[in-house]
Amino acid sequence: MGQGFWRSPLISYNKIRLTYASENQMQYSLRHLRYFAAAADHESVTLAAHALGVSQPAVSTAIAELEVELGTILFLRRHARGLALTAAGRRIAAEARRLLAHAAEFDADARGQGGRLAGMLDLGCFVTLAPFFLPQLMLGFARRHPAISIRLHEGDLATLAGELERGHVELALLYDLGLGKGLTLTRLAEVAPHVILPAGDRLARLKRVPLERLLERPMVLLDLPHSRDYFQSLFVTRGVAPSIRHRSASFELVRALVGQGHGYALLNLRPRGDRTYDGGRVICRPLAERLPALSIVLARPAKVKLTGMADAFASHVQDWFARADLNRMMVSG
Repeated sequence: MGQGFWRSPLISYNKIRLTYASENQMQYSLRHLRYFAAAADHESVTLAAHALGVSQPAVSTAIAELEVELGTILFLRRHARGLALTAAGRRIAAEARRLLAHAAEFDADARGQGGRLAGMLDLGCFVTLAPFFLPQLMLGFARRHPAISIRLHEGDLATLAGELERGHVELALLYDLGLGKGLTLTRLAEVAPHVILPAGDRLARLKRVPLERLLERPMVLLDLPHSRDYFQSLFVTRGVAPSIRHRSASFELVRALVGQGHGYALLNLRPRGDRTYDGGRVICRPLAERLPALSIVLARPAKVKLTGMADAFASHVQDWFARADLNRMMVSG
């Protein structure tokens, strides 16, 4: 890290001033920030104290001192409902988490351990992408960096974008759908939409299925935020609308419903096999039209310096996708 640590935009005096004691100035330390971040994560002083292995008054005092020094209220105290971050508290909590991560790396570097990355990396992943890519990505990364542990955060796109902005995760593997301007995106791959049909469906005899041939049939929609809008937009831009019979936020339930003849579905990812959880069978066919593909991206908060662990994982992910043959990986019957 070296001098780059001190040039980090995270440690700017107009955001969080990490000061040293003097005659005219109270000191607040990394301990204050650590206790505050724990209380923000657990939404409870009691739970934060338990997680940190300290007394409840120690956490309460640290938060109160930090609020005085920063001149702002960090939490709303809700009777019998724990703590809720204020708007200022949310902003400062995100910065505090990032500063603590950099401080841990600085400490390792100062102790002569900087050559070996170690610690906990919080990684987000869109729920449908996770089973396709994370196991292999994590295995390869563990071989390179065995001292780094990964804590997974799965969710929909909106949830994970918020987790990135609040500093709960450093990186997230997502689709580039409805993401805000506060994120920096690294494009990894493009995946085109395809149709899945019940085995034996007459449309499965076609090499490519025209979108208009699906209008006479019921649709099973993958009903996740932004995903649902994307799939419906493939029809709307052509002046038509699908007939939606069933909706589900589960990728595998969508496939199982199709396998049992409840309709067709549009998806972007294809498991290797054609069997569903309940033993049904689905057939995958490309669409006849050239439709917008989805970009798989690695997202990070904009204008934020990554920790060494996150930077190493980002490089690993980019190398892996550059070598991967996604068409060969995702083969369905």
